[in-house]
Amino acid sequence: MKRWLKWIVAALILGLLAAGALRALSARKVQKDALAAQQEVQKTLTSVELLASDQVVVRNVDLPQTLTISGPIKAVNSALVKARVAGELQGLVVREGDAVNAGDTIARVDPTEFQARLNQARQQAESAKAQVDIAKRSFDNNRSLVDKGFISKTALDSSMATLASAEATYRAAQAGAEVAAKSLNDTVMRAPIAGQIAQRLAQPGERVAVDARIVEIVDLSHLELEASLDASDSLQVQVGQTAQLTVEGATKPLMAKVVRINPSAVAGSRAVLAYLALEPSPGLRQGLFAQGVLQTSVTHTLAVPLGTVRTDKPAPYVQLIDKGHIVHQSVTLGARGELNGVAMVAVQGVAEGASVLVGSTGTLRPGTPVKPATTTATAQ
Repeated sequence: MKRWLKWIVAALILGLLAAGALRALSARKVQKDALAAQQEVQKTLTSVELLASDQVVVRNVDLPQTLTISGPIKAVNSALVKARVAGELQGLVVREGDAVNAGDTIARVDPTEFQARLNQARQQAESAKAQVDIAKRSFDNNRSLVDKGFISKTALDSSMATLASAEATYRAAQAGAEVAAKSLNDTVMRAPIAGQIAQRLAQPGERVAVDARIVEIVDLSHLELEASLDASDSLQVQVGQTAQLTVEGATKPLMAKVVRINPSAVAGSRAVLAYLALEPSPGLRQGLFAQGVLQTSVTHTLAVPLGTVRTDKPAPYVQLIDKGHIVHQSVTLGARGELNGVAMVAVQGVAEGASVLVGSTGTLRPGTPVKPATTTATAQ
């Protein structure tokens, strides 16, 4: 019985030893297969030769912070010529696009009625002046008679009152003549500013009322952009900041400068209007739409071109060249801006002076051997 137990124990020990040996052999085989696979991958990773234009060096730069703006272009000086008296419109010959100077006659209202009123008022003033002369002679005679004792002081006071009334009537008639003269002068409509006719809102022969709009004049020598800003963005905008704008159809960008900021927000939208003066440029017109970027501040930071940052993984990364091999280095993105026409982004997670691949090189597998060029481009 005891010999039988010994054989069982020996068999179990041999079985355990055999199982351990099999596991060891299996682990060695897995390790060998992994090493073979790694060697196979290394064989497939051929060395990539880079050009100088394929790399940029991470540097500290002064990255401008910008704000996207847009809005209509408006003339700083514009005017609506309106009728100041009612009547038949005459002499309106200007049309849209015609140039006018300040003081030029635009049109007139038929002056016949107003000329007659002026003549009537002047005749009434002359009649009142004649009454003043009569009252003055009467007063002078009565004063002489009072001095000689022929009439009483009461009669002199009465003639003095008559003279004062005649003089007041004469002054009123003169004022009426001046009002009639102004109405006659108002029949002529003149351009208040120099510019071009933007709209003709009436036709010759038409009977117009007081304050009827006749033409609109705009001065294209001074144009500005009316940009609508969000309440949060408006806090970054200050007078004197510059912007680069583009207008549809324009061959080159326009420079603009913030000259005014509305102190009140627009009711309802709570937008804030900022006004940017535009540099003179041929072809600009009131009403065109412009858009661009406004530089609000400058940040000194490590930055790379935005195209070097890749987002095909859960976290953004750049392809770093480290000891002749490609490394996918995760980065934290910061402020964005444009530098020398290139979109840049501030990054954290890479050291200054590191060399990264530009976006046009495509995605390379980590560990790929590369032959960097002898010179590399810089982030600046």
